[in-house]
Amino acid sequence: MLRTSTDSSSPRDPASPPGIAAVPDRPDDVRRTLQTLGIAPSKAWGQSFLADPFVADAEAALVGVEPGRPIVEVGGGLGILTAAIVRRGLGPLTVIERDARLAAFLRVTFGDRIRLLEADALEVELPPADCVVGNLPYSVATPILLRLFAARVPRIVFLVQREVAERIAAGPGSKQYGRLSIIAQLYGSVELFRPVPADAFVPRPEVESRLAVHVARTGPLPVSSVPALEHQVQVLFSSRRKQLGNLLPRLAPDREADRVAQESGWPADWRRLRPEALPPEAYFALAEILAQRGWGKPGAPSDPGVPARPPPKRTKQGPEPHAG
Repeated sequence: MLRTSTDSSSPRDPASPPGIAAVPDRPDDVRRTLQTLGIAPSKAWGQSFLADPFVADAEAALVGVEPGRPIVEVGGGLGILTAAIVRRGLGPLTVIERDARLAAFLRVTFGDRIRLLEADALEVELPPADCVVGNLPYSVATPILLRLFAARVPRIVFLVQREVAERIAAGPGSKQYGRLSIIAQLYGSVELFRPVPADAFVPRPEVESRLAVHVARTGPLPVSSVPALEHQVQVLFSSRRKQLGNLLPRLAPDREADRVAQESGWPADWRRLRPEALPPEAYFALAEILAQRGWGKPGAPSDPGVPARPPPKRTKQGPEPHAG
């Protein structure tokens, strides 16, 4: 069920607090404001600006925390989501915006109604928050979300490329299900909400977006090492068309594979299954069984009796090329 209705005034209510009425919320207004600010949306950053206040208000409605509880918005942009949050009386609200021109616009528009951090959301120290919300640039949405999941943010409301949202929420048996689904569900639960058409953005992206909510798992994580789990899932899903009987020996000795699968609670016919057939919990259990034996770590050989292959010797051919 899509819960996108609101119980507040219209997003275009003329009685909005001073300054908020100046937030551009129509495509033509967004274009004019960007031109005035001298901003050409960056393809490298995946910048498309939301120009539908009803989508912004639906997103704010999903924040789901009481007034007085801290909220962080990632990527304030031209303030359409910021305005929806402020209009609902939520916050205190901290907005993270890396573009200096957009940050200056937000300061003038919202004044002391927000706290502004002019910084990169992938690098800045995240303020404490009951909820983090944001319309995330397509190019960096996944690393930002992985950082927020790992930070155990209690609630994350995000608008991202539809394909990414559906991969995060995917369950076993679907084509979208994979490493991102398992890691997201390691840290909590995911619920999808309304799709958002490309016409709701300026400039118009080539794909649709979708609203989603991630609620953090309470209590300890079910694995002792997240990096080890990430490595194991990457190995197993790197050849999706292969059966697990051919894949698990990449993490554990083949002679021990049946025992490892049994102790992990995998089904008896696991050797004939493909990786997408098993739920996240099956991989969490596997990670712990492998950890008990010291197998499945990044860089470790699958069979502890086989030494790791030494690195190749360097030849005198000059320095390696610089990646940058």
